[in-house]
Amino acid sequence: MKIGMILLGLLVTSVLPLQAEVKLPGFFGDNMVLQREAPVKIWGWADKNEPVQVHFNGQVKKTKANRAGEWSVLLDPMSAGGPYTLRVEGKDNRIDYGNILVGEVWLCSGQSNMEWIVANSAGAEQEIADASNYPEIRALNVTKKMHCIPQTDFAGKWEVSSPATVGSFSAVAYFYARSLYRELGVPIGIINSSWGGTDIECWISPDRYAQLPDKIKLPYNQELIEAVHRSVEENNGSMDAYTEGFVYDEGIRRKWYEPNADDASWTTIEMPNPWNEAPLSNTDGAVWFRGTFHSPKSAQGPATLYLGQIDDDDICWINGTQVGSTKGWGIHRQYNVPENVWKPGENSIVVRVTDEMGGGGFLATPDKFYIEWNEDEPVSVNLSGTWKYAQGISDEDFRKVLLNPNNIHSLLYNAMIHPLTPMTIKGVIWYQGENNAGRATAYQTLFPTLISDWRDKWKSELPFYWVQLANFMAKDSVPSESDWANLREAQTMTLSLPKTGQAVIIDIGEANDIHPKNKQDVGWRLALHALHNEYGRKDLIVSAPTYQSLEKQGNKLVLTFDMKGSTWNLHNKYGYIEGFAIAGADKQFHWAKAQLAGDRIEVWSDDVPYPEYVRFAWGNNPDVNLFNAECLPLAPFRTDK
Repeated sequence: MKIGMILLGLLVTSVLPLQAEVKLPGFFGDNMVLQREAPVKIWGWADKNEPVQVHFNGQVKKTKANRAGEWSVLLDPMSAGGPYTLRVEGKDNRIDYGNILVGEVWLCSGQSNMEWIVANSAGAEQEIADASNYPEIRALNVTKKMHCIPQTDFAGKWEVSSPATVGSFSAVAYFYARSLYRELGVPIGIINSSWGGTDIECWISPDRYAQLPDKIKLPYNQELIEAVHRSVEENNGSMDAYTEGFVYDEGIRRKWYEPNADDASWTTIEMPNPWNEAPLSNTDGAVWFRGTFHSPKSAQGPATLYLGQIDDDDICWINGTQVGSTKGWGIHRQYNVPENVWKPGENSIVVRVTDEMGGGGFLATPDKFYIEWNEDEPVSVNLSGTWKYAQGISDEDFRKVLLNPNNIHSLLYNAMIHPLTPMTIKGVIWYQGENNAGRATAYQTLFPTLISDWRDKWKSELPFYWVQLANFMAKDSVPSESDWANLREAQTMTLSLPKTGQAVIIDIGEANDIHPKNKQDVGWRLALHALHNEYGRKDLIVSAPTYQSLEKQGNKLVLTFDMKGSTWNLHNKYGYIEGFAIAGADKQFHWAKAQLAGDRIEVWSDDVPYPEYVRFAWGNNPDVNLFNAECLPLAPFRTDK
């Protein structure tokens, strides 16, 4: 069956049923930020032909739902300010959202380095404490979800920056917002729609992906695609059963979450247990864990369950009642247990953990693995010790059936980007590319395709700023080819699009961690582009000098640069520039010596008497010590193409 035909057959699943009451999408809520100085769309659903009134900041807009139950109004442009209340009135109900600000709204997307939270970043303790100084920074974390057709709504919640909330904010997004706020003094809203370990293909719309040349497209598994679409049809448009692997999980079929489920054949394990250790080393799939705890006689009222971080996702039951679930390995699990769920004496606890790749399992230390009753004098029971486990989906079956965002193109665009396209936003910041290293040639097409795709969907030439890949992995002993260097080059080439900018962080990566902890400088370097291009700070230097041309002078290559209004800042007291390699006509590169000659750079090597080509910082983790006066590093480049 053709995928296009399947999509047409499923279009009805993307249309919300007619509403008995007026309703707004997940973007709207308490504490939100609306874009200043631009028309702002407010939209939602109601009964067909139902009259709707929208009240905000002195404006009153009236409309009527169409035959499909859809309605929208356009607020007039507003200056920064607030707080305000948004009131939407239908025939039979009224919705009020409070503490709303008008300011700047930025969409923040990509993979795990955008998803990386403040709590796991450098200086987290102080950054979290300082968050109380920035209540006008607001964050909306879009809930992770996939879908095979574009959706009209999503789940999420706006949070005010505070020590209680900022730890779970995207670190790059938060530090970007903070940099803007310090300069502009207006409210900043950041919408974090990101997912770790994802290909760029996940984030491109299905119609735009279909237009790509065949040589660019990945060979997706047609059988899997058709199975996913069948599952969606059979589940009234929902992908949850498929994406969670429920339809294949023996534990779901046999109700292992029930207290009296048969676990005689299960294996014992000491908990908490990370899966990089025996007996679950290198396990992927769905694994069920069962334990028991005795509530003390002094326990009263509701309880709170603390399980620490779990890699990747989990669902937890106590005495057969689900008390919580979480997607994402970076989140500390803390679940409320109502008084009617636990009981005096022995209680069962069951946790289903799914892991897609790499390490997995429970990452908590034993002292952070407990249940506590919420009383004036709290009483707790530690849950570490001997549990039992069984695998609900085997590694082999898991890899066959469990859907992840990279199995099919556009899954994340459909669920996590498309619902946002009616919103008025200022622009986009992007941190992705690690997953596409090794396919840099395709990225040269895919990345500008994504940018133009999103701009088309928003009907606006949105400013689009991104982070170039950091230095990572072992250093090269000799000049070598590099998938990461090639991907960085593809990112740089995308600067040919208008209203784009690139934050170069080739100096602040970590050899042994793909997630550099210094996200403060990343946010600031992104903010430089926005402040210069969008907010009138033309005095700011946004990047280091960029390579322009070379001239041969005997055994040397002399390079000229666009100095961008700055000067060189060499971090070496002897004047040695690191990171250069040169080659002759054979393109066999050798490490080179390099020195400043005014604004120019002279490069040579005794091993290359007749140099033709030069490369700088060309490697996974190159040595870099050349910056501009503003401490921005010279970006990687090469003259051989």
